[in-house]
Amino acid sequence: MIKIGIIGGTGVYDPSILKNVHQVETMTPYGKVNYKVGDFAGKSIAFIPRHGSKHSIAPHLINYRANIWAMKKIGVNNILATAAVGSLHLPMNLGDFILVDQFIDFTKNRVMTFHEGGEKGVVHVDLTNPYCPTLRDKLLVAAQNIGIAVHSQGTYVCTEGPRFETPAEIAMFSKLGAHLVGMTNVPEVVLAREAEMCYSTIAMVTNYAAGISSTPLTYGEVIKIIKQNTENLKTLLMNTIKLIDIEADCSCQHALDEYGGFKI
Repeated sequence: MIKIGIIGGTGVYDPSILKNVHQVETMTPYGKVNYKVGDFAGKSIAFIPRHGSKHSIAPHLINYRANIWAMKKIGVNNILATAAVGSLHLPMNLGDFILVDQFIDFTKNRVMTFHEGGEKGVVHVDLTNPYCPTLRDKLLVAAQNIGIAVHSQGTYVCTEGPRFETPAEIAMFSKLGAHLVGMTNVPEVVLAREAEMCYSTIAMVTNYAAGISSTPLTYGEVIKIIKQNTENLKTLLMNTIKLIDIEADCSCQHALDEYGGFKI
């Protein structure tokens, strides 16, 4: 059974670290999900490019519920997600990796839950530690083992997109304690917790946010930084996968115990 999933963000569209890759399709209550499955280090891995293989899906139109449901349905209980982010915090420089530990949600029009009443009822899931501490520790150990510098903590503010933020918005986010800004981590992280899955985000700084950057923001600069750091990101993912015990238990996998567990 497939126990590990990778959700690739901007610039991460191809699971080149995997062998024996093949395309798979899974139906969910929220629509069809196409993804790839391959092998690495003796483990089967599912890979979903969050924006599609050609970056054709805008942040606010990503079918987050379908993606998470599909991974849960095939048995995934550990998700490593990548994200391209802007930095609001100067010590987090271009190309740096951050293991996100908190988020602030400024999205506007996204469905945040699998449980909207009816047969599934309503769920109030705990997000004291939104990102799995166990997976974050694995990422940190892997980074130390291979000599890749990472920031062990960071607060991610999620905006609706697809536009970049204004300098006034960035100034506000900074006062709220945010270090990074992106457009995709919410509701993905929330849905993963509802689905009782371990989930961790590796954020890569691809630009300084508006008002911090000395020049207007462009998508081109984001892709440039991603290309410069793709090999390090792949190496970090590969070495983290080696450390994951696919049979290990975690509190994330019991997030809905008081509700009788997550029902697929």
